[in-house]
Amino acid sequence: MTARSLVLAFIAAFAFSAAAAEPYPSRPVTLVVPFPPGGPTDALARMVSERMSKALGQSVIIENASGAGGTVGTAKVARAAADGYTVCVCQLNSHVFGAAVYNPPYDVLNDFDAVGTISISALMMVGRADLAPGTIPELVTWMKGRSEPATFATVGSGSPAHVWTFGFSSMTGARFQLVPYRGAAPAIQDMLAGRIDLTALEASNLMPHVQAGKMKAYAILSAARWKIAPDIPTMAEAGFPGYEMPFWTGLFVRKGTPPEAVARLNAALGEALVDPTVQKRLTDLGQEIPPPAERTPQALGARHRADAEKWWPLIKAANIKVE
Repeated sequence: MTARSLVLAFIAAFAFSAAAAEPYPSRPVTLVVPFPPGGPTDALARMVSERMSKALGQSVIIENASGAGGTVGTAKVARAAADGYTVCVCQLNSHVFGAAVYNPPYDVLNDFDAVGTISISALMMVGRADLAPGTIPELVTWMKGRSEPATFATVGSGSPAHVWTFGFSSMTGARFQLVPYRGAAPAIQDMLAGRIDLTALEASNLMPHVQAGKMKAYAILSAARWKIAPDIPTMAEAGFPGYEMPFWTGLFVRKGTPPEAVARLNAALGEALVDPTVQKRLTDLGQEIPPPAERTPQALGARHRADAEKWWPLIKAANIKVE
């Protein structure tokens, strides 16, 4: 090796050692949103990213990488270096249902480390405004008495509402004719036009139409009533426990990310979620911020695993596959 090569090797080794010793983060952090711009997950990411950037002392950049039920963007994080600089803004759909239906190139339970929960929103089961039944028990009786199954709008194969219908049908004997849509907006439009009987979507998207009397709310698919609409009962209160489906969104990184980086990201997220401006924006979107004990990496990891254990057997039993 020449003297010049020795010098270059020494400089490279020194630079690598210095970089390794730099405290995290020493450069911008990328938040990968596995859904298109403008959607609810993208909105949540943008709400917390600016405040997280301030807490971290580095830019936090949003990168949208959508497709295949959120698995395209999630795969990007699974392939990234385990250094804390590439973070996934994942949620119930991408990290539980999409992972089961799309057969992605990663093990969603073992290839990621949880960072923390951003928020939890409610799913709401609604019907077209002129449906006669006023309660879930009455709705079930009405559905079972029909010669044709009730139409039910779903957003994608293996989406939360799609999976939920199989469990509810098995519990009650009620039949659904599933009508797939590419997104919530066209499904809502057909509900408003009276072309679809029922659906279950994020409550924040449906509540304005319920308040205007253009849809009929039947139940919240959560363990507790939704703070924004406390008069709407839960499924358990309606007599059908066990099919709660809180819709959570949280941050994940690749497995093996240094614990100090995970802790720093969690702390930055925590600072964002106590910021009054961020809190108001989340509340205005119908999102609930969980208490600190439920925002830890351990709490999000446990919630993720519990949902997978609850819903994956149902997806398999129903033979739900990509359409």
